[in-house]
Amino acid sequence: MIRFDLFIFRCIVPLLVFVFSSTGFCKELNKVALQNNIVPSLMDSIRFSGEIKFCGVTIPHENPQIRQRLEKEVLLAVHNRPQVILWIKRSARYFPHIEKILNQENLPMDLKYVPVAESALRPHSSSSKGAVGYWQFLKATGKQHGLRIDNNIDDRRNLFKSTRAACSYIKELNVQFGSYLLALCAYNMGESGLNSEIKAQENKNVFSLYLPLETQRYLFKIIAIKMILEHPEKYGFFLKSSDLYPALSFSKINFNLNTQIPIVLIAQAAKISFKTIKDMNPEVRGYLLDSGKKTLLIPVGKERGFKERFSNLYASWGEKYKPRLHVVKPGESLIRIAKHYNMSLTSLLRLNNFSFKKVIHPGDRLLLR
Repeated sequence: MIRFDLFIFRCIVPLLVFVFSSTGFCKELNKVALQNNIVPSLMDSIRFSGEIKFCGVTIPHENPQIRQRLEKEVLLAVHNRPQVILWIKRSARYFPHIEKILNQENLPMDLKYVPVAESALRPHSSSSKGAVGYWQFLKATGKQHGLRIDNNIDDRRNLFKSTRAACSYIKELNVQFGSYLLALCAYNMGESGLNSEIKAQENKNVFSLYLPLETQRYLFKIIAIKMILEHPEKYGFFLKSSDLYPALSFSKINFNLNTQIPIVLIAQAAKISFKTIKDMNPEVRGYLLDSGKKTLLIPVGKERGFKERFSNLYASWGEKYKPRLHVVKPGESLIRIAKHYNMSLTSLLRLNNFSFKKVIHPGDRLLLR
C-alpha cells in the first residue's frame, strides 16, 4: 500500500514544478521578487539570457568554458554585497567625468568599468607591484603617458589626468593588438607578455588564449562588473537616488608659486580644512605645495574672494616664515641636521616632503624653519 503523502511528494510535486516552469511561472516569480526588493538567489544571478556585449564584442557565454569563467566572477562579485554597494555609490560620483573623457577620446563607454575592477574607484588604492590610483598605473607606464610622479605630486591619483593617460595607453594597445579585449589583457599583463603568448600559441582569439591566471580572470571580472552595475536590481541591489554619492563637483583655483608653501595656507585662503584640500586633490603629497604653476580643486563657491585672501596670507606668511636653506655637507644625516637646528626629525621631513627612507647626498638643499 502506497502512503498518500509520499505519493504526492514523489509524483505530484515534480509535475507541478514542470508545469509552473514551462508556463513561465518562475519568470513571474522573479518579476514579483524584483518589484518587492527581494534579493534573487545566487543561481538566478548566473542564469544568463540574451546577448552579452563588451566594447562591441559579443561574449560567447553559450560556450561552457567561457560561461564557467563568467559565472565565477559574477558569483564572487554578487556575494561581496558591501563592495558592490560601494561600486554603485562611487560610480555615481565619478562616472560622469570618466564618461565625458571617454566620449572626448572617442573610446567605448564600457571602458569606464576598468577603474572599478582596478581600484574600486579609490584614488589611494595601491598594489604590491607598485601600481597606484584609479587606473592602477605603474610608475614607469604612468610617466610614459604624461603623468607626473614624484615626492610632491602623484598624478595617478588625479581622476582627470589618470583617465586621460589610461585613454592614451588603451588606444595604443588597441592599435597594436587590434582589439579592445586584447588591449585590456595587455593593460593587465603588459604588452610584451601578451605578444609573447600570441606568438607562442599562434592564436589571437582572446577567449581561447592561455594567459596568466590573473589576466584570464581580469577580463571576465570587468564584464561581470558591467553586468551588475548596468542592472543592479537584477542582482538584488536596490539603491535609491538619495543613496548614491553626489557627482563630483568643484571649482578650480590657479596660481603660480615661486617657492614651496604649506597647503594649510591655501586651505585658510579658501576657508576650508586641510583635509578638504587633500581629499579633493589626492595627487598632492605631503604638507607642502611646490613651486610652479598650480591648479587645485576646491568646493564650489569657495573660489570667491580666494585670490585676495591668499595674497594677504601669503604676504604675511612670507614675512614671518622666510625660508632658510641648508646645503648638505659630506657625512651629514637628516637626524644630525634636525638636531643642529633644534628641529624634530618629523618636522624636517614634513617640511621637505621626505619620507623616513629618504637618502640625502652632499649638495642637496633642505628647507628649514
